[in-house]
Amino acid sequence: QVQLVESGGGLVQTGGSLRLSCAASGRTSVYVMGWFRQAPGKEREFVAAISQNGGNTYYADSVKGRFVISRDNAKNTVYLQMNSLNPEDTAVYHCAARPGLLATTRAEYNYWGQGTQVTVSS
Repeated sequence: QVQLVESGGGLVQTGGSLRLSCAASGRTSVYVMGWFRQAPGKEREFVAAISQNGGNTYYADSVKGRFVISRDNAKNTVYLQMNSLNPEDTAVYHCAARPGLLATTRAEYNYWGQGTQVTVSS
C-alpha cells in the first residue's frame, strides 16, 4: 500500500512553467510512477510515466518535448516539470503508482493521489 500526495500546482500564464511533486508514504522504488490529468468534462488522460529506476520514460504526444518526468527514490518523490504551458494544459494533475511495467492507461494503475490543480491563463 502506498499513499500519494501531489503539490506544486497553481495559476500560470501561457508560456510559463511549473514543477509538480508527488510524495509517497512508502517506498516508491518498486513502482512505476505516472502522471495523469483531468480537465473539466473530460476523461482522465495519461501524461507521462517513469520506470522504477528512472531509466525509461514515456510521454503523451501532447506533452512530448515540453514536460519532463523524473524521480528521486531516496526521497520517495516523483516530479513533473512542465514548460511552455498553454491553456489546454489546464487540469487537475494526479500521480499514480503501479508495480510491473510502464503503462499508459488509468485502469493499470493501483494507487492514486488526490490531485493538484494547474490553471494556465491565456
